[in-house]
Amino acid sequence: MRPRPPVNGRGIFTGTGIIITGLLATFVALIFPIWSYADRSGTSVDVLNAQTVSTRYGPLSGLDRDFVTKVRLAGLWELPAGRQAQQKGTTGAVRTAGQHLVEGHTFLDERVRGVAAELGLELPDEPNDQQKQWLATLNSTQGADYDRQFANILRLAHGRVFSVVAQVRAGTRNSLVRALADDANTTVLDHIKVLEATGYVDFDALARDMVAGSTPPITNSPAPAGPTTDPSPAFPAFPTFPVTPSPSPSYTLPPPASSPPPQAPEIS
Repeated sequence: MRPRPPVNGRGIFTGTGIIITGLLATFVALIFPIWSYADRSGTSVDVLNAQTVSTRYGPLSGLDRDFVTKVRLAGLWELPAGRQAQQKGTTGAVRTAGQHLVEGHTFLDERVRGVAAELGLELPDEPNDQQKQWLATLNSTQGADYDRQFANILRLAHGRVFSVVAQVRAGTRNSLVRALADDANTTVLDHIKVLEATGYVDFDALARDMVAGSTPPITNSPAPAGPTTDPSPAFPAFPTFPVTPSPSPSYTLPPPASSPPPQAPEIS
């Protein structure tokens, strides 16, 4: 019979140490997610609460304030763009789209100024840099090129803000902002449809821009001076609205136009 090899005490302890280390690693892996999120600051809920102030119409979040600012900014450049389209548009459909922009944003601008006054918010008085660039592009074009630029620039801008309107309408706790989102949704959807009815919208390019592009920068409006002493219960929208709101406009869309013929390539 062959003699048994001597027992190596160091080897036993080394093997035991590996097993214990593995068990500890498994325990840490299981407990870490609980520890890391149980009492963690900086979460989306924390940010929401930090940026929210109390008003008598319900809590007003940072997203709510950004939305009010965006509605105002939209009117500051789309109103002049609509007036311009009524003059420079070469087709009836483009001129009709310009009319919709003018009437829709005249209505929304009145609404947003009333909401801002009720909530104590400051509003911008000029378009942002991206919107000024769009206006400069429209100012520099003529004829069918103007029609095409007008339809595609305005359709892109409306598509971007449409998703913001939906997000605000779904999540806001402020009755004034909720009512403004309803009006903005109706107006923006009308403008999207009437711009598409020009026949100039390039949907392939639009899809690429919507995926790759980022929303234009916004000018953040300040929060109201401070929370009210008793924010509840929330008041319904417009109990003492300072400006009598006009009824929401409704339009008859023009018939969809056939796509204009593609431009001939320039010969250099």
